[in-house]
Amino acid sequence: MKKIILISFFGLLFLTLTSFSMHRFYVALYQVNYAPEKKMLQITSRIFVDDLNSAIGKKYSKKINLGSEKETAADLVLLKKYFTEKFSIKINGHPTTMYLLSKEMEGDVLICYLSIKDIPKITTIEVYNTVLIEGNNEQQNIMHFKAFGIKNTMLFTDSVSTGVLKYE
Repeated sequence: MKKIILISFFGLLFLTLTSFSMHRFYVALYQVNYAPEKKMLQITSRIFVDDLNSAIGKKYSKKINLGSEKETAADLVLLKKYFTEKFSIKINGHPTTMYLLSKEMEGDVLICYLSIKDIPKITTIEVYNTVLIEGNNEQQNIMHFKAFGIKNTMLFTDSVSTGVLKYE
């Protein structure tokens, strides 16, 4: 657990310090909060936009311009498609539908706001996350979870693409 906390801390530090210059660290951060009063998971992802544009462009053989003035509606469609293929969450063993609510740029980091609705109760959360990992074995996706006052962290790499949390 200490190792994951240290990785998370340094990942966030690197994202912050390198958000205005080229980066050598391949880290994406995700924050997942369960809002029981709204019966939803609220998800925020922070991903270097150049890596995301490169991965999506390579996967779909198209030039992608997310986060720039050249961004098109087709780029957003491919972003949603990419997330659907590379990032999913099952609640209590059931697949869910994730909605991309909005996005914004902070330096060279694309922040995406997503949600999963209609979750009255959680006993397990199963996550699949291979965003950016396919083309870069140095990529690490760090996910922080907060539900029922409990904080957990998962680390996804080229050798770990799924993780499960239990709440009982």
